[in-house]
This record gives sequence, structure tokens and C-alpha cells, in this order.
Amino acid sequence: MRLRHKPYAQDKLLEYKQYVVEKPEESKGKWTERFGKPQPLHIEIGCGKGRFIIEMAKRYPDINFIGIELQTSVIVSALEKQIDEQLPNLQLMQVNAKDLRDYFEPGEVDRIYLTFSDPWPKNRHEKRRLTYKSFLSVYETILNDEGELHFKTDNQKLFEYSLTSFSKYDAVLEKVYLDLHNSEVEDNVMTEYEEKFSKKGNRIYKAVVMFK
Repeated sequence: MRLRHKPYAQDKLLEYKQYVVEKPEESKGKWTERFGKPQPLHIEIGCGKGRFIIEMAKRYPDINFIGIELQTSVIVSALEKQIDEQLPNLQLMQVNAKDLRDYFEPGEVDRIYLTFSDPWPKNRHEKRRLTYKSFLSVYETILNDEGELHFKTDNQKLFEYSLTSFSKYDAVLEKVYLDLHNSEVEDNVMTEYEEKFSKKGNRIYKAVVMFK
């Protein structure tokens, strides 16, 4: 899907530095100072327009959240939602997921969310998939010993690929849902894509993963 260019986006991101982390490397190991309150830290990689991370921050004020999105014209929509909500436990970062070790100390993160990531279906793009082994290594580093990776998608091939990737990496599959919306799951917060695809009748898949 082609992104609609928003010429005002970059300026707006720079204007609201209280919500958008301009130099995340300076907060490495000190995220509590950025939030001003010592709480568990959850991050969403590929937060898109921010529906999921905004709702999570509203529901769980005792958790600090960071929404991570690389595309300027997308993350600005998340910022606009945050400007309306002014949630003290939510920050946004425009960085590449492969570089997360530069922004978080080992064991600093309690949970990672991958929600409806780009499936990159072509074989030559395998290394771009957020469940490829090089990304799993990053997640393993920044998650603490009890930390979890929560992965959701409607793409069956990506889900099957990801389960294989988790297994080859020797990660632990704590929970696997082959039809999330018809499973006994409480408090499932939907993303924009999740609502859109589920209304079309697409099955939603989810895995909860831990690293040994």
C-alpha cells in the first residue's frame, strides 16, 4: 500500500519533543527518567497510526509504553492521537528495529509487541521480516529474563514462517492461537489492520514467545 505523503509530518514530530524521542540513544538505560515514573516498559515495533499503543497506554497507566515506527507519514498519525490524549506513559520513536540495542540496555524491556507486521512475502526479502533470526537476537538482548514477545498477524504464511523461525532460534512458545477471535482471550486490543481484516473474515493468529 502506497503511503500518502504528509509534508507537515517532520515539522510536527520536531515540534512535540515531549512525546517524540529525538535522541533515543541518550535514554538508553534511563527510560525511567524520560517517563518520570519507574514502571514496566513495553514497546510496540511498527506501531503504525497508533491505535493499539494508544489504547494500551490508556488501559494500563501503570506500564510505560513506547511506540516505534520508521515511516514519518505514519508515525505522525500516532503523534496526533497522543496530542489529543496526552498520555504520560506513552512515548514515540522513529527508528529502525534492527538498531534497538543502541537505545535499550540488555534486559531493559519487559514486553515487545509485533502487531500486523509487513509480511515481506518474497523470499529475497526474508531478512526484512521482523521475526527473522537477526531481529530475534535483538529482542532476546533487550528483553529481561521474564520478558515476552507478543506477535499477531492475519497472514498465515508469515505466521507459519514465524513459528518455524522461533523454533529454530530455540525460543519458547508460551501460547499459540490459530483463531484468536474465537479463542478464550480476555482484553484483546485490536489494531487498525486487525479490525479491518477480521471484518473481512480473516483469521487472526497470535503467538506469545519467551527466550531461554
